[in-house]
Amino acid sequence: MKCTNLLMLIALSFLSFIVKAQPKTPLWVDKVGAKSLIFKANIYKANDYGALGDGKTNNTIAIQKAIDDCAKKGGGTVTFASGKYLIGSIFVKTGVNLKIDKDVEILGSQNITDYPEVDTRVAGIEMKWPAALINIINQERASISGAGLINAQGKPFWEMYWNMRKDYDAKGLRWIVDYDAKRPRTILIESSKDIMLKDLTIQQAGFWTVQVLYSTYITVDKITIRNNVDGHGPSTDGIDIDSSSWILVQNCDIDCNDDNFCLKAGRDWDGLRVNRPTEYVVIRNSIARKGAGLLTLGSETSGSIRHVWATNLVGYGTGNAINIKSARTRGGTVEDVYFGNITMNSGGNVIQINPNWNPTYSYSTLPAGYNPDSIPPHWKKLLARVEPEAKGIPKFQNITIYNIKATGVKKGINAMGTDKTILKDFKISNMDVEAITAGNIEYGLNWSFDKVVIKAEDKSTLKISNSTNVKF
Repeated sequence: MKCTNLLMLIALSFLSFIVKAQPKTPLWVDKVGAKSLIFKANIYKANDYGALGDGKTNNTIAIQKAIDDCAKKGGGTVTFASGKYLIGSIFVKTGVNLKIDKDVEILGSQNITDYPEVDTRVAGIEMKWPAALINIINQERASISGAGLINAQGKPFWEMYWNMRKDYDAKGLRWIVDYDAKRPRTILIESSKDIMLKDLTIQQAGFWTVQVLYSTYITVDKITIRNNVDGHGPSTDGIDIDSSSWILVQNCDIDCNDDNFCLKAGRDWDGLRVNRPTEYVVIRNSIARKGAGLLTLGSETSGSIRHVWATNLVGYGTGNAINIKSARTRGGTVEDVYFGNITMNSGGNVIQINPNWNPTYSYSTLPAGYNPDSIPPHWKKLLARVEPEAKGIPKFQNITIYNIKATGVKKGINAMGTDKTILKDFKISNMDVEAITAGNIEYGLNWSFDKVVIKAEDKSTLKISNSTNVKF
């Protein structure tokens, strides 16, 4: 599906919703995203600095020289002659628009030494990790744009991870393997402000595709992600918004193998230490294909996730429509979320909620035979106990879900609260679901349903248990 056809598809998909009542749009929704970015007219062609588009020469140094010269002289646009450019990590600077035009392909190096380690956060833990392929770190008013292709060539990193998993799983180390398998992200925007990412196609990410971390006023617009090219990449998330605020994501089309659009805010002891929320986020007019969710909230919830407006989304074979997940060591609150005007064509669950998600990954125990004093620092962070224990219990509350049309899905609602995490104040309206089975709600409090229909092939009805004021 071309991004140029995206708006028409969205419009057609939601004609059935226009007469239905919708929540009042919060005033903050119009304030998200990068402020107006105007770059100087100066053009800096990377080829003039020695870059060769032959698909073989490592152009990292040459392209970085072009970026640095552009920034030093007050900014402008860095461009490329047509061709394929092999690179390792590059760093975009303030005032620079890195423009990758239609006839240009950026090839990610398959040599991990071409990605120098930096201080960052990955999967909720601050640690040393390889820089991304393209980075914007501690900058303002910068952009990565153009109709070209970023081919991260991540397949060798997928294979490395799966080989490590076999070894780590056998040793009882499932909880740490993702952190030891240091796979490069494709684009990282970290500790930055007023940044635009626009028009690009990205494929075969070695790890997460786009991570927005500790940043404010960021726009991600018209990005196409295709991570299922020539294989099945593990944890190749689409767009991750991580402890960041005033974010706009729109007109995107994501095919990946994990969370398509995901909001995160830190993990366990380290995430609670940082205690920085993700808030004021708009995700709209976009498509999710293979992956874990049109909207995923968590599992990294420590700093809290709140004030989210997700609307006009279409799923094709996506694992979940809305997926809220955490663990009893994460803490934080997921609240004030609006998720509506959704069409889901086949896939898994329409509503998926689990505050005790994936225990073998979520809970860390050091096996016998390891010396706690000699393990790496990031192991110690994951093993650090959250005290008091109650601080690690996440809260899910004040969620509004409306105008949902789902056909060919597996389950309508799979909401698995616990006696410690009560799923509180959920409002669901105008939801029409055709599923294999209706589903269940456990440990809910104050759920309201208005014009909600779940047609189950197995003739089941929604099972409600251990709940108060939840009547379907």
